[in-house]
Amino acid sequence: MQYPVEVFVGQVRGYEGSRPSAIAKLQVDCELRLTETGLAGDEQAEKSYHGGPDRALCHYPREHYAWWANAFPEQASLFCPPAFGENLSTLGLTEENVFIGDIFRWGNALIQVTQPRSPCFKLNFHFAIADIASQMQKSGRVGWLYRVIAGGDVSAQAPLERVARVSDVSVLDAAAIAWSQPFDDEQYHRLLSAAGLSASWTRTMQNRRLHGKIEDNSRRLLGK
Repeated sequence: MQYPVEVFVGQVRGYEGSRPSAIAKLQVDCELRLTETGLAGDEQAEKSYHGGPDRALCHYPREHYAWWANAFPEQASLFCPPAFGENLSTLGLTEENVFIGDIFRWGNALIQVTQPRSPCFKLNFHFAIADIASQMQKSGRVGWLYRVIAGGDVSAQAPLERVARVSDVSVLDAAAIAWSQPFDDEQYHRLLSAAGLSASWTRTMQNRRLHGKIEDNSRRLLGK
């Protein structure tokens, strides 16, 4: 099955009271080059947390925006692509039916799902909603990230087509294991067994198994 896609890229800019971010993206319809570091013209402000080989692209389901608009009616006009800083927007692909390691063909490129998107406090400033990052994480409506297996030319005229599934862990499962469930070594082992899981999530789950506890996420979610 093929999924029509909208494409967005952004450049780094400052935010009052927060650190610089490239979350504000613009739609592009022209052909772009996709490499292992992402789309031509797309930037990341803090490469320790954003971008890199395992986080080259961010995908957010378009159907989630109605849920957010209903949850925050006074800010409903804000909730349309690419408000969450995504590069790719589709209908029909969600955290429930996309799995860690799924491989998609896009144009003449191949991309692979690596992890759920980890919400961070910059979303709070972007939307002027103090805890939207925490609410996003709790809801499971987080989207996901890709690595680029084979670069190439891509565009909004080229749909996404899933060509392989290599694990039994959905993005929703991964998010629930990481953020919604109490410490569970068996579930971390299940997640670590998912082919294609990003290096950063692999380290995090290994550390949890090693130390028998879940790390504090308040700094990522609240900036404190």
